[in-house]
Amino acid sequence: MSFEWFVARRYLTARRKQAFISLISGVSILGVGVGVMALIVALALMTGVQSELRDRILGSTAHVYVSRLTEGGFKDVDAEIAKLMKPGVTGASPAITGLALVQASRSEIAPITLKGIDPEREPSVTGIVAALRTGSLAALTTRPDGALPGVILGQDLADSIHVAEGDDVEITTLETVMTPMGPKPTSRRLQVVGTVYFGFYQVDSGFAFVSLDTAMQLLRRTGPDMIQLRLKNMDDAPATARTLGTELGTEYDVNDWTKLNDALYAALRLEKIAISLTIGLIVLVAALNIVASLVLLVMEKSRDIAILRTMGAPAGAIRRIFILQGLTIGFIGTATGAILGIVVSRLCDRYQLIKLSAEVYQMPYLPFRLEPMDVAIVVVSAIAVCFLATVYPSRQAGRLDPAEALRHQ
Repeated sequence: MSFEWFVARRYLTARRKQAFISLISGVSILGVGVGVMALIVALALMTGVQSELRDRILGSTAHVYVSRLTEGGFKDVDAEIAKLMKPGVTGASPAITGLALVQASRSEIAPITLKGIDPEREPSVTGIVAALRTGSLAALTTRPDGALPGVILGQDLADSIHVAEGDDVEITTLETVMTPMGPKPTSRRLQVVGTVYFGFYQVDSGFAFVSLDTAMQLLRRTGPDMIQLRLKNMDDAPATARTLGTELGTEYDVNDWTKLNDALYAALRLEKIAISLTIGLIVLVAALNIVASLVLLVMEKSRDIAILRTMGAPAGAIRRIFILQGLTIGFIGTATGAILGIVVSRLCDRYQLIKLSAEVYQMPYLPFRLEPMDVAIVVVSAIAVCFLATVYPSRQAGRLDPAEALRHQ
C-alpha cells in the first residue's frame, strides 16, 4: 500500500473529531450514486422509447417510399421495381393509399386509411405477416366464387366498430362516380378476412388493407401510386433515398422513414438531451459536496499536513492524498449508482412496471433499453467530474506552509 493511499484511506475512516467531515463524504457518495443511477435510468428510458417506437413504426411501414408525380401512377410495376433493386435493397412492393370510411352493419362508422397491397410482395417490405392475428394475406386475392372482396382491418379498428373475421363492412371513399342522380361517392361491400396488430396504435386503429385491384376500383386509380422498399440496413434509408431521388429525377418523389417521422424523433432527441442535462446537475451538486468535504478536511488536518511536510513529504504527495480521497468517493458512488441504475432499468423493462395508455403513447408500457455506450459515458463523466472536484482542495493542501500551520499548535 502506497503512502498516499494509506493516509487517504485513514482520512476517509470516521473518527470522533472528524465525524462531521465523514458525514459530508457519505452524503457526497450518496449524491454521486443517486445522480448516476437517475441518469442511467433516464437514458435507458429514452433509448427504450425511441427503439420501441422505431420498431413499431418499421413493423408497419417500409424503409423508403418512391412515388410517381405524374398522373396515373406506375404503369409497368415490374420494370420499375427492377430499376429500384439497388445493392442493399432486399424487397420491393407496390401500394396504393387513400382516405375512406368504413361502416359496419351495426352503423358504426370510422375514418380509415385504405391501403392496397400485393399480398405476395408486401411481406418483403413490412412485418404484416407477423402482425396477423386472424386470417391470412392470401384471402385478399383468393376468394371463392361469388364471395365479396376481402379486407384486413387493424385490430383496434375492428374492435371499435365491433366486427370480426367473416363479417361484412362497407368501404366508402372520397372518389365520386356519376349517376343519374348526380355525383356519388364510391362505395363497396367487403368481407373481413383477417385482423392485424402491429402494436402501433395509429396503424392498428386506422388502417384497412385490401388487394391492389380492389383499391384501384375504390380509389379510382389506374395503377399503384407508390413502391415501397425494404433495406438490409434501415439506417441507410436517408442515403438511399437521396441517391434514388438524384437518379430518378423530378418525375419521382422519394421519402424515407426517418423523414416521415422526423418531428417525432427530433422531439425525443431533444427530450433525451434535456433530461440528461437536468439529472446531470445532481452529479454536479455531489461534486460540490466533495469540494466542501475536502476543503473542511484540509482545514482540519492542517497540523497533520504540516508534520508530514516537515518529515519530508513532498507537496505532490500531499496533493495526491486528497485527490485519491476524492476519487475514492467518486468511484464508490459511481459504481453503486451504475449497478442500481442497471438493476432498476432491467426490472422496469422485464416486468413492465410502468403502464401507459396505448391510445395516447402508441405503446402499452414504458420500455427501458440500456446501451453500453450510454452507461460508459455516464460512468466516465461522473468520475471525471469527481476528479475535477479534487483539484482545488488538493492544490490548497499542497501549498500549505508548515511553519504557519504549526505556529499556533
